[in-house]
Amino acid sequence: MSLNLIKLCVGCDSVEDLEEWIAFRLDERRRAGEPVEHYHTTRMMPTRGAEVTDGGSLYWVIKGNVQCRQLITEIRPFTDDEGIGRCHLILDPAVVRTEWQPRRAFQGWRYLKPSDASADLGKGKAGSVEMPPKLRRELADLGLL
Repeated sequence: MSLNLIKLCVGCDSVEDLEEWIAFRLDERRRAGEPVEHYHTTRMMPTRGAEVTDGGSLYWVIKGNVQCRQLITEIRPFTDDEGIGRCHLILDPAVVRTEWQPRRAFQGWRYLKPSDASADLGKGKAGSVEMPPKLRRELADLGLL
């Protein structure tokens, strides 16, 4: 059974910001002749990595709400230049929008059971993806999204 991770998306104000950042980083890697893959670096190595890479996703909390997720395809541990153990969460670059789910701020990442994860936006809710981010935020603050 798959297990997800949840993390704050620091520095992004919207899903669109995250998508632009991913595209920028992939383009940088392409121009540098490096493998074109998207990853997030974290200090803590998931001890339940096999469950996470068995179909789990990284759910992103943006401005106080879970708004999207990315599939985690691999976890690669490494030691940085200062001798500190870290890992790369290798992510599918495709961002899947989810129903908004309020979350309080926290540090690092947390495990997220599939039963607690936000559902992907289905065809019936695709209209909210096309809404301007400011309107989506206002509706979410009112509890209408």
